[in-house]
Amino acid sequence: MKGTEYYATGRRKESVARVWLIPGSGKISVNRAEVMQYFKRPTLEMIIRQPFEVTQTAGQYDVKATVIGGGLTGQAGAMRLGIARALLAVNAELRKPLRDAGFLTRDPRQKERKKYGQPGARKRFQFSKR
Repeated sequence: MKGTEYYATGRRKESVARVWLIPGSGKISVNRAEVMQYFKRPTLEMIIRQPFEVTQTAGQYDVKATVIGGGLTGQAGAMRLGIARALLAVNAELRKPLRDAGFLTRDPRQKERKKYGQPGARKRFQFSKR
């Protein structure tokens, strides 16, 4: 199946990752840069590779991803969800290990909005009795 691409979208916080899986050697590129050049932290690279390790598909697919929004940690989490969803498109039997590891669950936490008349989302003006 040369030339076959599998696409999925992952989101976390404010980040959105568009992920393409292409059968290959395991190379990961993010926004046209090597994964370690873009993320610069080994823990973030580890997060991105987790779906491959759980499903024993490491080194079988090249990953091409474009990420926008949020910070580096949110982008890495969005990529992990996108990779897990793309692996499902490759093989539906991988659902159980990915679900058990928690990689198919979208992290729903969002930034809370600032309320009017207050300095922040939760912060209140200092109380004064007089």
